[in-house]
Amino acid sequence: MAKLSADDEELRRACEAVIDGKEKVVVAIRVSKSRGIWGKPGKLGRQMAKPRVLALAIAARSKGQNAKAFLRVLKYSTGGVLEPAKLYKLKHLTKVEVMNNDPSGCTFMLGFDNLRSQSVAPPQWTMRNTNDRNRLLLTILNVHKDVLGRLPKVVGIDVVEMALWAKENTPTVTRITAQRNFPDGPVAAAITESDLKVTVEKELVSQVEEEDIEALVGPYVMGINEAEAFSERLKRELLALEAANVHAILENAPLIQEVLQGLEVATYCVEDMDEWLGIFNLKLRHMREDIASIEIRNNKLEMQSVNSESLIDELDKLLERLRVPSEHATCLTGGSFDEANMAQNIEACEWLTSALRGLEVPNLDRSYANMRAVKEKKTELQKLRSTFVRRATEFLRNYFASLVDFMISDKSYFSQRGQLKRPDHADLRYKCRTYARLLQHLKTLDKNCMTPLRKAYCSSLNLLLRREAREFANELRASTKAPRNPTVWLEGLGQSANSSDTSNVSDAYAKMLIIFIPLLVDESSFFAHFMCFEVPTLVASGGISNATRNVSHDDDNDDDDLGIMDIDDNDGKTGKSSAELEVLNESLQELLDGIQEDFYAVVDWAYKIDPLRCISMYGITERYLSGQKADAAGFVRRLLDDLQSRISVQFGRFVDEACHQIERNERTLRQTGVLPYIPRFATLATRMEQYIQGQSRVLVDQAYSKLINIMFLTLEKIAQADPKYTDIILLENYAAFQNSLYDLANVVPTLAKFYHQASEAYEQACTRHIGIIIYSQFERLFSFNQKIEDLLYTVSPEEIPFQLGLSKMDLRKMLRSSLSSVDRSISSMYKRLQKYLTSDELLPSLWDKCKKEFLDKYESFVQLIAKIYPNESIISVDEMREYMASM
Repeated sequence: MAKLSADDEELRRACEAVIDGKEKVVVAIRVSKSRGIWGKPGKLGRQMAKPRVLALAIAARSKGQNAKAFLRVLKYSTGGVLEPAKLYKLKHLTKVEVMNNDPSGCTFMLGFDNLRSQSVAPPQWTMRNTNDRNRLLLTILNVHKDVLGRLPKVVGIDVVEMALWAKENTPTVTRITAQRNFPDGPVAAAITESDLKVTVEKELVSQVEEEDIEALVGPYVMGINEAEAFSERLKRELLALEAANVHAILENAPLIQEVLQGLEVATYCVEDMDEWLGIFNLKLRHMREDIASIEIRNNKLEMQSVNSESLIDELDKLLERLRVPSEHATCLTGGSFDEANMAQNIEACEWLTSALRGLEVPNLDRSYANMRAVKEKKTELQKLRSTFVRRATEFLRNYFASLVDFMISDKSYFSQRGQLKRPDHADLRYKCRTYARLLQHLKTLDKNCMTPLRKAYCSSLNLLLRREAREFANELRASTKAPRNPTVWLEGLGQSANSSDTSNVSDAYAKMLIIFIPLLVDESSFFAHFMCFEVPTLVASGGISNATRNVSHDDDNDDDDLGIMDIDDNDGKTGKSSAELEVLNESLQELLDGIQEDFYAVVDWAYKIDPLRCISMYGITERYLSGQKADAAGFVRRLLDDLQSRISVQFGRFVDEACHQIERNERTLRQTGVLPYIPRFATLATRMEQYIQGQSRVLVDQAYSKLINIMFLTLEKIAQADPKYTDIILLENYAAFQNSLYDLANVVPTLAKFYHQASEAYEQACTRHIGIIIYSQFERLFSFNQKIEDLLYTVSPEEIPFQLGLSKMDLRKMLRSSLSSVDRSISSMYKRLQKYLTSDELLPSLWDKCKKEFLDKYESFVQLIAKIYPNESIISVDEMREYMASM
């Protein structure tokens, strides 16, 4: 009796728990799953076996429906827990095969008719022993018979062996519940052990086979003791049957001979047929080779045909590139450059440019570039280009010269006597714009041709600009009414000579800039674009910067936009290399060189009339200079820089001359009172401030510093000539300097600095002069005071009265001689102060300073006497203040 450890209740319950109790598990057995190989039954592939659990389950249906049986495959998860792997419906089971390549007989395979892929070998299931195998297979067969009413095909296992095993292991078969079909409907029937036995026998041995077995065994029914006799009898009958078979064979020998002869004839026929088939096979092979060769040749011919068509197309395209249109050839080699023919010339240039680019390697396949026809055509196009560039260059050079010659020959273009005329180049630029696009194409065809064209344009237009500037400057000076005598500010002339109005001089210079600076900027911008310099836009439309517009708002604005587009793919560029800009500035230098002389002439003319007008002209130039920001207008900026420098130099000459006039006072005879250049400088500074009018102060402040330093230095030298009057000259002139520049010093920082310097010098001179006057009147008094102060450093105050010359008797003598007539002494001090002053305006302030200084000294003397000579009587400070106040 075999143990049922594999089919225990615990495994069945675990399986039912996995399927949620929806089905009744009849049997559950642990197996190993492996994959067989079709056509190779000898290899089981046990090394790939996987542990599985096969569970046979029955699902009960509701009333009127049959029960369904399932074969479930369960696997173990990572945690050793059962989980569903695969589900087979038992109604699709068609075959149960025990593998004969497993000697143990424990491996079998279940075949289902609904597997999707029949090319993959079905899985093979291996049991641990034959008891488990028989139990599982027997249960599957019984359920298949009871539920479905039929049996699958059984291969590789003896049915009798299965029946015998079932009989021996009947007590171990588990009771199952199946759904059977009865007339009254499906009812549950318990399959007993005896029923199971009958069921197995009926399934394994049919009724017909059972009857045959009974008929065979029936005549030989005997006891167990007759077995040997039965065996002997069977042997005899076997020998008899074998002899009968031999006899039958011998009787059929002629037939066999005929069969053999027929087989031999068939063999000959087969050999002939094999020979013929070999011949046919050889011929077919040769035919196959011929067909393949024909196909190869046909493919080559077809490919050659396609390539020939493509080659013809490419050659047609190449020939189209190489063809030179007759109308373009005629225009390039001998066409006219008149304005009416420029459209044709431009079209020919565009074609020539495109043709040359089309023959270059990036646009033309590299294999074509080495073709003789392409090289010859490229040479022909280069000759056309050289011819056209030479003709166009020669025409444009003559054309520029003719335009300028025509304008120069017509005097109406220039300023005439009594009439200032603004230069107008609108017609000149309009005629030049006709050839602007031609110049761009010339630059694309040959950059080297631009240099002579630029030089020709610059040299021609330079003549016109210089003539216009010269005529305009001459008429501007002739029509400006201004005093002809130069003004001498710091020598010889009085205030009345400086009152003439010279504003029209600086207005004339401003008009020169208003007319010509925008013109020069416009010409620079037009030249840069017209001559195809790759630089940023110079100025806004109209050609005048914002600063220039503010000055020349009443002038007309010319639209100098060329109205053309770049043709050499430079639209997106915002700047070019410094080399390109340097070439442009060199060309502008050649275009505008020489015109600065007429500007210089206006500056020199204005300087001769009124040197102070350099201040106004400097400010005007500075405003224009701040408005020139474009790099390509470099010449205009240099011109303004040069004008500013020249104005500075001219004004510097005026300042130097003024300084020379101031220094000449040093070499004259003895000077007294206020020097003449002090009030004249105040007038000069006032006029200079009027000319500044909110402009830059650099030029004027430098002049102030230089003039005042020279003035102060000359004043010091003149004052040192006579030491007796040094302080008087200094204080009077420094006071005059302060009085004359008081108002200007409050608003001009530079003058304020020198005002404070003069104030300090004035105070020092006053202190020295007052000290001399006081000391001259009270010499004994303050000498006695000085002796006491000197001895106090070495002698105690109590011992001072016992020193030589400082006794009380000496003190009384000194007081009697110095203070006995103090009112006369104070009056003499006032008269002496008044005597040496040339300006009475300074006397009150000086006398106040003198009284204050004397009282301070006397108060110090009184305190010292009270300390050294406590019992001596002396005029008190209050009494002395009353004396001073009474004067």
